[in-house]
Amino acid sequence: MNERGSATIEAMLAIPAVVLVILLGVAAGRITVATAAVEAAARDAARQASIARTAGEASSRAQASARDSLNSRGIRCTSVTVQVSTAGFGRPVGSPATVSATVTCTVPLEDVAFPGLPGSVRRQATFASPLDPYRGRGM
Repeated sequence: MNERGSATIEAMLAIPAVVLVILLGVAAGRITVATAAVEAAARDAARQASIARTAGEASSRAQASARDSLNSRGIRCTSVTVQVSTAGFGRPVGSPATVSATVTCTVPLEDVAFPGLPGSVRRQATFASPLDPYRGRGM
């Protein structure tokens, strides 16, 4: 029985499987990191919006904060949207109110060439932060 070359054939069969596992690990890691970064960006955006004095200022602060947060974490999004709910600024002083921020990021996966894997994944997170009930606020 001649077994010459069988190790080469076994390696040729195993290498694609190992490469696929590595690519899946890279994709899963990128998605997990992006999810955590989007959640942190939503939290940061809501916090920045909650310390603003007006609804307009809250919206612009939240937009800038979310984008800075994603950039500082090295997350590359093909599209980023930040929606801020500033309805709490219309409530009278002395009553509890909140402001919320929703951050959506489309994470590209084109460089992880794996059959059946989408070209991008959309991650979204929402966070609410309370407004100080005894501080003046304006629309």
